[in-house]
Order: sequence, then C-alpha cells, then structure tokens
Amino acid sequence: MPESKSRKKASRPATPSRKASAPTENPVWYKPVMFGLMIIGLLWIITYYITQGLYPVPAFGASNILVGFGIAIVGFLMTTRWR
Repeated sequence: MPESKSRKKASRPATPSRKASAPTENPVWYKPVMFGLMIIGLLWIITYYITQGLYPVPAFGASNILVGFGIAIVGFLMTTRWR
C-alpha cells in the first residue's frame, strides 16, 4: 500500500540537550566552618546551663539559648549546600 507523502516527517538532526552542569565542590573552608558553627552553638548552650546564666552573655538572660540555637542552625543550614 503506498504511503502518503504528507505523513512522512522530515528527519531533523537531534538537538543537543542542555546538560546540567556538574555540581562544583565546596571550598576547603566550608566543612570546618559548618561543623564549627554547630559545635560553637552547642557549646554556647552548654556554657549557659553549666554557669546558670552567668556566661556567655549575662545581659541576654534566657535569650542565650536562642543565640546558641541560632548559631547551630546556621551550621545545619550549611549542610544543605554541602557537596
């Protein structure tokens, strides 16, 4: 059975798909800063509890806990970009 000419598709060269660029490695300082922030935040909170609020910053009072968690959270947020 003869084929209709209108059904034939012109062959097009395959277009090169955009390749996602390979993720680059993090700088050398990234991992120590990330873990350092997590440890500093933990030590901040531990120091607050052990000294019964006298250290690290007595003027902050109970907000020292928020400061410690804030520092640690920045470290944990850095883990999302770690490669």
